[in-house]
Amino acid sequence: MESRCGIIQELVYTTHQHLKHCYGTLPPRPKSVLWMYTVSTLAIVAWLALIAIRLVKKYALRRGKALDPENTTPKSPARTRTLERTSGLWIPSAFKRPRAQPYPNWDVYSTKPLPYRPFKYGSYHITMGLRTMKWDDWIELDDQFPKFHADKIRRIKERGPRCCKTAPEAFDGAVELLEEFCDYLPQRYPSLYRKTPVGMDNHFTGESFNILERPLIEDPMQMAGRMVQDDLAIMFERPDGQYYLLAGSILLAGFWRLEDKFGMPLSEIHTSGDVPGFKPKLEKGMMNFFRRVQPDGPVLRNNYFIQVDDNLAWSDSIGDEDGNGIAWGTAEKDKSIEHHWFRSERQSLRRLPRSGGVVFTIRTYFHPITEIAEQPYVPGRLASAIRSWGDDVSRYKGKEMYQDVLLEYLDRKHQEQVKEGLDLAKEDGIRSYPY
Repeated sequence: MESRCGIIQELVYTTHQHLKHCYGTLPPRPKSVLWMYTVSTLAIVAWLALIAIRLVKKYALRRGKALDPENTTPKSPARTRTLERTSGLWIPSAFKRPRAQPYPNWDVYSTKPLPYRPFKYGSYHITMGLRTMKWDDWIELDDQFPKFHADKIRRIKERGPRCCKTAPEAFDGAVELLEEFCDYLPQRYPSLYRKTPVGMDNHFTGESFNILERPLIEDPMQMAGRMVQDDLAIMFERPDGQYYLLAGSILLAGFWRLEDKFGMPLSEIHTSGDVPGFKPKLEKGMMNFFRRVQPDGPVLRNNYFIQVDDNLAWSDSIGDEDGNGIAWGTAEKDKSIEHHWFRSERQSLRRLPRSGGVVFTIRTYFHPITEIAEQPYVPGRLASAIRSWGDDVSRYKGKEMYQDVLLEYLDRKHQEQVKEGLDLAKEDGIRSYPY
């Protein structure tokens, strides 16, 4: 910066001396001389201004500041900038989520769940699978809201503190999530929610949420869980640079319990659950993502499982929820196809600007295999995806317990579709991932 200013000063001085040499003391009498001197001076000033603008932009980029506060659309799967800050110390951001547009023609009785089918032909690759999220699409509600809400209320009555919990150090972040919901949900779903001075009201359930009173009438994550169909988790960074699960509302997870994972760092959550390929393929990238993700860079990912019972909240085929030794080995093998269900999760991740917590929303889509296999291309593609699982993924997803029955059924449905004229060459033009 100082060297560039020296160059500028030298240029100004040299130009002035050149003009002085040409025109002496620059007498004011000749108009042509005055005009030439003025033009030269203005050119220098314009050039200096251009350099100053470039320096300001370069400095702002180095500091990680958004140059355009109105531009909130990520240019990549997440705006992840390397920030020089102390681990465990988050400086609140001034970022504010853009106002959500109402969901077109949304109705609690008739808006169908989106048809997520996040599986592909060919080889199975273990990746984070992140993609950019549009802000309007943060939370997805549909005509399954009454069922999900009823299941959550029942679970809260039966197991509340075991499924919904907030560590003292995470309280502000959990309240920030409540504030975000009370701002976003009435904007996106105005026929379901109405904003109030203290929070919001739910027109369908008759619930009134007061997020300002202290103490709150319930754990803030339990309150947040009653607002949406998603399970919720917030990770916070501690001074060791690790992100810990310190706030959660895990009521409909199916295969895992909050009480087993609460307080764990991100890496241990995955290794304790034997997530395939985590150490060699996912850990480094995931830790870098959490460290660098900014409030203006929300992302999405999808996954899927096969379940051999129809229980949304807890898959009792893998064992009793209160028991030990929960595993696929306890499931009944080769159950009839009517007991096979397709379970898919749509997860969003975003950083809360005030507290710095990273929020997971985990929305489950749950359908009988016999239902989704009627959709064009689905049985053939799903069969191909299941066959592509490696041994570690197959163990993790319990493939041995259902593969014979399921693959035979999917192959048969695929052949039926082909005989009826399904053109396999047209699939890519009809659908795209994750549908």
